[in-house]
Amino acid sequence: MKTALVTGASKGIGRQIAITLAQNGYTVIGTYNSTDKGLDIISNMYGVIYTKCDVSDYAQVVALFEYIKDSFKSLDAVVNCAGVSWVGLLQDMTEADIAKLVGVNLNGTIYVSQQAADIMIKQHSGNILNISSIWGNNGASCEAVYSATKGGINAFTKALAQELAPSGIRVNAVCPGVIKTDMLSCFSDEDLKSLADETPLGRLGTVQDVADMVQFILSDKAKFVTGQIITVDGGFAL
Repeated sequence: MKTALVTGASKGIGRQIAITLAQNGYTVIGTYNSTDKGLDIISNMYGVIYTKCDVSDYAQVVALFEYIKDSFKSLDAVVNCAGVSWVGLLQDMTEADIAKLVGVNLNGTIYVSQQAADIMIKQHSGNILNISSIWGNNGASCEAVYSATKGGINAFTKALAQELAPSGIRVNAVCPGVIKTDMLSCFSDEDLKSLADETPLGRLGTVQDVADMVQFILSDKAKFVTGQIITVDGGFAL
């Protein structure tokens, strides 16, 4: 049985990715930080093993991987999904706001990937998949720092894919579009309808749409795919 680590697996896209991988035969370790609400239900239903980790804290990430090395025979896949958002003008952000976005979204992805690569290079196999955003490609007004972190993830993905390919490790990123999660709670129903209308496929995305793409990229059906930034947005960014 393959083993996968999914960071930010307590809610939204990360939770659905953890569930989908578990349903497809993976032993899944999921991390959470701010909340563990309902995670016992997911553990009981799908067997996801949850552990607390703030991915912006390097020491906590190192400890997480010591646990993985001690508890599991291999690490076949890592999905970097832990992330936070902030909507508003750049001038209204505090130093702490900026540090949190960069720390969780970008640094966390780098920290986890570094530790994962250490295991996977010894195995000469593995998959690292980073959850980015369409705003990492195009940028979004009132989400300047968020866009910067996701753009950084895209560049990091391409660079790391080249670095790890000789060791048999694939590295890719998925860029979700407008997906129905708690991150959209700041938008009104009218705003959400407008976003759906702007999407060529005529609807907002679901967490399952993203999870299905992740599952595919991690599978052997995509074994010749690496260094790719794959958009799942219903055509929104066209």
